[in-house]
Amino acid sequence: MPAESAPDPRPIRRALISVSDKTGLADLGRALAGRGVEILSTGGSARALAEAGIAVREVAAATGFPEILDGRVKTLHPAIHGGILGRRDRPAHLAAMAVHGIAAIDLVVVNLYPFEAARARGAGFEESVEEIDIGGPALLRAAAKNHAFVTVVTDPGDYAALLAEMAVQDGATTAGFRRRMAEAAFARTAAYDAAIAGWLAAERGEALPRRLVLAGVLAQALRYGENPHQRAALYLGGDTRPGVATARQLQGKELSFNNLNDTDAAFEAVAEFDPARDGPAVVIVKHANPCGAALAATLAEAYDRALACDPVSAFGGIIAVNRTLDGETAERIAKLFAEVVIAPDLSAEARRVLAARRNLRVLVAGALPDPAAERLQMQSVAGGYLAQTADVARLAASDLKVVTRRAPSAAEVADLLFAFRVAKHVKSNAIVYARGGATVGVGVGQMSRVDSARIAAWKAREAAEAAGEKAPRTQGSVVASDAFFPFADGLIAAADAGATAVIQPGGSVRDAEVIAAADARGLAMVFTGVRHFRH
Repeated sequence: MPAESAPDPRPIRRALISVSDKTGLADLGRALAGRGVEILSTGGSARALAEAGIAVREVAAATGFPEILDGRVKTLHPAIHGGILGRRDRPAHLAAMAVHGIAAIDLVVVNLYPFEAARARGAGFEESVEEIDIGGPALLRAAAKNHAFVTVVTDPGDYAALLAEMAVQDGATTAGFRRRMAEAAFARTAAYDAAIAGWLAAERGEALPRRLVLAGVLAQALRYGENPHQRAALYLGGDTRPGVATARQLQGKELSFNNLNDTDAAFEAVAEFDPARDGPAVVIVKHANPCGAALAATLAEAYDRALACDPVSAFGGIIAVNRTLDGETAERIAKLFAEVVIAPDLSAEARRVLAARRNLRVLVAGALPDPAAERLQMQSVAGGYLAQTADVARLAASDLKVVTRRAPSAAEVADLLFAFRVAKHVKSNAIVYARGGATVGVGVGQMSRVDSARIAAWKAREAAEAAGEKAPRTQGSVVASDAFFPFADGLIAAADAGATAVIQPGGSVRDAEVIAAADARGLAMVFTGVRHFRH
């Protein structure tokens, strides 16, 4: 008869336990022994069970073969795998097991050598190789394959569910439970192999391997996705980069899909500014785009300047800072309706101040992500995935090529580099006006670059008028373009707005026309040779 029609529930009479993570092991062993389950075990697991007063039989006694090769070979034996893989509904299987003295194994409890933990702590190559489990994945896959008859558990977090199932089923498990545990086991071995393959590819310097393997662990089921009719969840995986996925939430409502996406954009943008080199920085993001960014002598001043760029868009936005959030800055943030605040850390005073805003989500990331770290970025397309290395290009003054008659002043160069770094995080077509280390106008995601230049200037003018300022904020500013100006019209719009210097990649067939337009208006312009498209 087929496996699906095998008698159900299936009683557990004999178990194999081999775990590297001993969490909950003693309690599990006692519960199984209390139900009369014979326990086979290996090495450290057997010792831990015996020390807890639990009767245990060493695997070597069942196989008649000792552990060899420093423990690399211990469960890879027909007496073990035959007991797991034998189908109880096939007379030929049962006869073969009887002939060879193979007893059935009904429960396999295995978790794997901590390879991922070894990599996270920076283990060397040889140590990492030794943390690659061989017998464990083989046991898990064997038990998961034969889940019609065998129960497999790989996560200590599932021990309670196993014991609850056995309590309800009088020492047995149901087909539905076994299938769920089998799925978890296959997912675990797949994730394990993905981590190993990814590490080996990275060791070879291969950013885009022939076969891409990805894995993630469910961290949070979200209420919905970008829109209420979409389902969504947050998974943890990939590198150990500090950020929104691993940050500690101190307060506030549950993070939504859009909160997570926007907060990631904000924290990655503010990480462009090293607190030791650049000083305090604040970035305010709305719909994954910076609507204000600034540097200043203090975090509070940087916040004021970032907010001033576009206070209308900042309403309901995400605020990211590049250093410990202090009480004074927190007081100012508390006056604005914001969705999320993220920082490497918060002072006790800042925590007290923001605690009064109970719905405000406050995240502590522990550190800033390294903007220069190589990593892979992905998005799905119909039938596949697009993968690319992250945009980690960083420019210094020495990288800039002056292409106009007038060279930019030192102050203009500083603002040009600042604006271009912000433009890297603005959706294309991107135009960023900046003055004195702060954005004063941001043009986002237009199909025409000249429209981005005009919209950024218009928003700057509106913000200035609302603040009672007579002069447009773009007067005396610099302007950054994430890609080249295909025509002179975008540059002319920036000049009309009062910009005095321009930074752009260059490379257009009309570069000469654009340079001539800059010279005609007395602008300084530099080419970077680097483009920062962001879609």
